Amino acid sequence: MKFLDLAKVYIRSGHGGGGCVSFRREKFIEFGGPDGGDGGNGGSVYAEAVDGLNTLIDFRYQQHFFAQNGQHGMGSQCTGKTGQDMILKVPVGTEIIDEDEETVIADLTTVGQRVLLGKGGNGGWGNLRFKSSTNRSPSKANPGQDGVERTLWLRLKLIADSGLVGLPNAGKSTFLAAVSNARPKIADYPFTTLVPNLGVVGVDGKEFVMADIPGLIEGASEGRGLGDQFLGHVERCSVLLHLVDGTSETPVEDWQTIVTELEAYSDKLFAKPRITVMNKIDAIDPEELAERHAALEAAVGEKVLKMSGVSKEGVQDVLRLIWNGIDADRTVVEEEAPWHP
Repeated sequence: MKFLDLAKVYIRSGHGGGGCVSFRREKFIEFGGPDGGDGGNGGSVYAEAVDGLNTLIDFRYQQHFFAQNGQHGMGSQCTGKTGQDMILKVPVGTEIIDEDEETVIADLTTVGQRVLLGKGGNGGWGNLRFKSSTNRSPSKANPGQDGVERTLWLRLKLIADSGLVGLPNAGKSTFLAAVSNARPKIADYPFTTLVPNLGVVGVDGKEFVMADIPGLIEGASEGRGLGDQFLGHVERCSVLLHLVDGTSETPVEDWQTIVTELEAYSDKLFAKPRITVMNKIDAIDPEELAERHAALEAAVGEKVLKMSGVSKEGVQDVLRLIWNGIDADRTVVEEEAPWHP
């Protein structure tokens, strides 16, 4: 499996080193007094978003990540060495989720973003710390604090500006291959696409990222087919492109199936702007095409574009409409950004 978008990891930050009980023993020094040093702090566990990764496959083969323990304190007022931190390098777009699989701890959406997952334990005090005017030779020291141990889930949601949705064999992979340098698998049988694909699309001198996910079928929200497990990869998109197979005998029912599954998955995803396009218009009779197109427009309640991913008829109009939706969403985000001096 080359693509992995969900992984379970076990982390533990380092334990703090214990303090030292020691007394100064030197020739000609009659009352040396306590000189036990403090223990070192344990290492912490971080997650950091890095460039160049697009899958969580590394966490399939290693699930346990432990930071280094702090060194114990030593005599002559020597403090123990601090433990080395453990850094989990994850792709941009990774969500860190608690063990309950619901609580989102962090969402790493930019390169270099880092979040603390487990703080290392503090080192214990040596007996030098307990010296006072009434206790000149203390013989006690504190043990170091334990580190944090927890189970976490990593869930990857690809960063894309637009996403393709539709039934299997609606022409999503063909469209992505026609407008970008992506080379997804294309064949004449359902579920050709088994993992999400990304492609950089250019139109009128502008570029945006498009995501193609495996097709949905009726009952995907209940686990049928490949289920709705890949819909998370289009949650971050500004606009969705809904492709409907024009050669289908029931285009309206096909459209309604996808809309129902989107609504069952998430209200947020259902509310995203959607562009509905009838695809494969080069493989259907013009009169029959006009009839099916009119029926689909009546069901959708708005304009439905016509396109062919193979002959590239109407592709540029679709891309321009997608870019307009992306540009409008980016403008809104910039306006809502907090003010900084």
